[in-house]
Amino acid sequence: MIDPPRTTASVDTSMSKETSSNISKETSSKFKRRFMVRLVAVFIGGMFLDGYILGIIGPVTGLMGSELHLDALSLGMIAAGPLVGIFVGSPLAGWATDKFGRKPMFLVDMGLFLVASGAQFFVTSGDGAVIQLAIIRFIMGIAIGGEYSIGGPLLSEFSPPKLRGRLLGLTLIAWYVGFMMAFIIGTLLHDAGAPWRLIIGTSTILAFVLFVARLGLPESPSWLITKGRHTEALAIARSHVESPQMHSSITEEMDLRMIQEAQAAQNRTKIKGASVAMLFSRQHWRTTLFTSGFWFCAVTPYFAIATFADDVLKQFGFGGWTGGVGLSALATAGVVTTVLLIDKLGRRILTVPGQWLCAGILLIIGVWANAPAIIVLVLFLAFSFFNASYTTLTQVYPAEVFPGHLRGIGMGFAASFSRIGAALGTFALPWAINNIGLGPSMVVAAAVALLGAVLSQWLAPETKGRTLAEISTNFSH
Repeated sequence: MIDPPRTTASVDTSMSKETSSNISKETSSKFKRRFMVRLVAVFIGGMFLDGYILGIIGPVTGLMGSELHLDALSLGMIAAGPLVGIFVGSPLAGWATDKFGRKPMFLVDMGLFLVASGAQFFVTSGDGAVIQLAIIRFIMGIAIGGEYSIGGPLLSEFSPPKLRGRLLGLTLIAWYVGFMMAFIIGTLLHDAGAPWRLIIGTSTILAFVLFVARLGLPESPSWLITKGRHTEALAIARSHVESPQMHSSITEEMDLRMIQEAQAAQNRTKIKGASVAMLFSRQHWRTTLFTSGFWFCAVTPYFAIATFADDVLKQFGFGGWTGGVGLSALATAGVVTTVLLIDKLGRRILTVPGQWLCAGILLIIGVWANAPAIIVLVLFLAFSFFNASYTTLTQVYPAEVFPGHLRGIGMGFAASFSRIGAALGTFALPWAINNIGLGPSMVVAAAVALLGAVLSQWLAPETKGRTLAEISTNFSH
């Protein structure tokens, strides 16, 4: 028999003297602000590391290829290793973080980064080098996938509602900056004559710093609630979260959780550990469809166009830094714009209109065969800006709309599904251009963006200013 939901006062009464003593020592505003800054920094640092690891391989492919005598297939295996790892690691880490907790998995994930990064220094020069590098990069991909499904839920569950969107959006800026810094550092070290093992192994330094910085972080109160550890949840909320609104949202989530458990007991069922099957249950399939489909449709055309920007733009008379750097700069500007506006304007207005606009832009490029080159360049730049703007929401929505007991695996599944789109965009565009032409290829990309627009128009919720308990209650039905 499950007890009825308790009020905040009854929870306070049940707390041990030791817990109350600990709270009184750690309730200063200064302590709470330092903790929040630390949490944001270590998660943003992890996303910076993600981008760095994916970007550092570019400047050293020539060195690796000449020393290890690599052919195109071997280089492809090494480059694709992280993408496959993300596909596997995101749902796996999501399941683990929902089962074992955000705190231990956040540390384990960075430990995996550290071990894999260090292993790059010891790759041999023999016939097994390709396999060694592919395996190491695959493991690093698992860790990258883990950052999505562990760090996102942890940050969302500690963030004040009025800042949650901005803080989650910052992670994508960190990824872009990490990717860019990898290219700069890798190129400088390459020009200085550094060996390729040293260049790709530079990620070890940051991984070590972040591993140490993550030691001692507390468990998420929301996760503790899903395990029935309500007293611990309230204690951590009071000792680490500054906003009184967040305190009340924790107690609200406690009450909501206990009501759900009571209803489940009456039906002779109970909420079990997270599983992929639960994501497609009658209660949660809309959440899974929206987050996975939106993320897929956002990244598929971007990866296709951004990866082959030079080849695409050369066909319209542009090449080199004029187009490629311009696309990257406008993408970064789009992300920054969304981060600044997301907690003021809301999620839907920054999600839905941009997708309709990008679908229209790609369609114009595809059907206007004789368009002036300058107009095509402007259209591509506009696509880069607006696509990056709503792609920022791929880091926000999954961390908000899934309920606490599915937040890790839900975000992990959405991230994994999006990698299918990234792979399709990366590998299908060259084939499509050669076989059906650039114009029809852009029409196909427009169709993908259009599908995302329709899906978001139908399902995208407005979550601005709401607690996670309110969002999961309203969106899961």
